[in-house]
Amino acid sequence: MTFNLRIVLVEPLYQGNVGSVARAMKNFGFSDLVLVNPCKLENEARALASHAWDVLSSARLVTNIEQAIEGADVVVATTGITGLKTDEHIRMPPYTPHELKEKFNGTNGTIAILFGREDNGFTNDELKLSDMIVSIPTSEIYPIMNLSHATTIMLYEMSQIEAGEQQLADGFDLKLLNEHIGELLDDIQYPEHKKEKTHLMFKRIFGRAELMPREVQTLRGFFGKIQQLLK
Repeated sequence: MTFNLRIVLVEPLYQGNVGSVARAMKNFGFSDLVLVNPCKLENEARALASHAWDVLSSARLVTNIEQAIEGADVVVATTGITGLKTDEHIRMPPYTPHELKEKFNGTNGTIAILFGREDNGFTNDELKLSDMIVSIPTSEIYPIMNLSHATTIMLYEMSQIEAGEQQLADGFDLKLLNEHIGELLDDIQYPEHKKEKTHLMFKRIFGRAELMPREVQTLRGFFGKIQQLLK
């Protein structure tokens, strides 16, 4: 039984933040760091990483988020700006770090947590790649946290997860399930202006459900049978 946490920093602007994140990861026993198009990592990054230089130097460098989340079973995006309406599925519903920890306690698999750019976070299209949204409760006066501080809070909560018997469904199988939903929406001629939002809603539901491998296969078989009958 293993629980693996992957930290993904998307286009970080400041090397000091990257070094500080590596240090926080080592503080809490994590080492799987992926950097998407990072800034130059030189002396400042190494100095702030301190004794976590091994985490920083072994970080995987990729050019897009799709590469960064490859192999992850669940993808969680962090945001300081959440949706204001319940039908805004791109940023809803947000979990707190503590709620996320409680949700995955007793499971095993790989969870990738994405952190956006320091200046403007994620685009909506990037957020759509995630299965879940997490937001750290902060003062309304100044809700946006420093990247390394936000990462540290997440790492603290995730470090308390105890792996258990419940195996999370494979991320690739979940991807196929989500593609199946998209095909089915086309097959039933779902209203075009509602299709994207509905598809994302299903993705978020599946992400929150902690689906097991057998459940994913059963759902795919069920949707496949509907498609056969429609055709």
